[in-house]
Amino acid sequence: MIKYLGSKRTLVPVLGRLAAASGAQTALDLFTGTTRVAQEFCRQGIFTFAADIATYSEVLAQCYVQTDQADVPEEEVMAAITFLETLPVKRGYFTKTFCEESRYFQPKNGMRVDAIREGIDKYYADSPLRPILLTSLMEAADRVDSTVGLQMAYLKQWAPRAHQDLEMRIPKLTPGKGVAIRGDANQLVHTLPHVDLAYLDPPYNQHRYFTNYHIWETLIRWDKPDHYGVACKRLDARNDSTKSVFNKKREMPAALTELVKAVKTDTLILSFSNEGFVPIEQLVEACQARGDHVELLAFNSKRHVGASIGIYDPQGKKVGIPGRARNTEYLILSGEKALVQGMVSEVSKNSRDLTNTGIKSSHGIRVAGRSH
Repeated sequence: MIKYLGSKRTLVPVLGRLAAASGAQTALDLFTGTTRVAQEFCRQGIFTFAADIATYSEVLAQCYVQTDQADVPEEEVMAAITFLETLPVKRGYFTKTFCEESRYFQPKNGMRVDAIREGIDKYYADSPLRPILLTSLMEAADRVDSTVGLQMAYLKQWAPRAHQDLEMRIPKLTPGKGVAIRGDANQLVHTLPHVDLAYLDPPYNQHRYFTNYHIWETLIRWDKPDHYGVACKRLDARNDSTKSVFNKKREMPAALTELVKAVKTDTLILSFSNEGFVPIEQLVEACQARGDHVELLAFNSKRHVGASIGIYDPQGKKVGIPGRARNTEYLILSGEKALVQGMVSEVSKNSRDLTNTGIKSSHGIRVAGRSH
């Protein structure tokens, strides 16, 4: 999987146990990102709708959620990868933009990306292998980049992995079936069908995924956009159409409250952080407004690596101090009382990373947590 801010990698086992304990047959992951959570739902035998507004997320969902492992012969994928890796290298848009005008990748790897990406469109445009091959290429590029996992900037000195040769691998496909959907969450929520379990993990502060991962958006769209700045960000990143309401402090609380109210599900899991724009108490009240019983879980989590490095200007001079190393991730569970309490009980007895929430129990809420 690609490096990703807020990927919930460490919470995936917990979410898997919650999903299994819920008895759900259908699920929705409305901000699917890298699809880690949606994949876990599929592994639990749950038919999963994986939705996100990002084009690269849609492709990841087509690969890992919509494609059933049993339906794709591994030898076919390997044959396609072998063919693409034999294509002559090409100095195209990717190399010029992300290897010469900026320093995200070594030129030798950029030229391979250019050749392979063009080859996918030329030879596999209508093939069911297309999302698998695009995912393989994205993950291969991620393994040889020179960033801390965000594409707002590249490292002043080359990361050791950047000197390695780009190598495509067969993605580890997921057993089970699902559907990949691309669109704005606040619009999709009104058209998606009712599900047994819905998982919401919205952006919760000013950090925009469209700019944090603009290279992946460009690699998948392959629209070769105009760009600006040292980071060579897409010019359309300046457009309002690419800015999420969830990154706006004044608008985000109302938008999230409306989303919680509108999602059609029996059981809701809302993921949030203590770094978010909305106080956790307000989110608990929004879930209560659905008429459900609410439980709260809190987890002590390590922040992304960029938080420990600090902030640098384009000349490489340190201009900021590192942030704190850890934060608190919350899971708010909302639904039928006996079911939700059973889900919490299943997780509480197995999770060593549960921490004290520091929030007083109110409105009949039982706060689930213990000292770390």
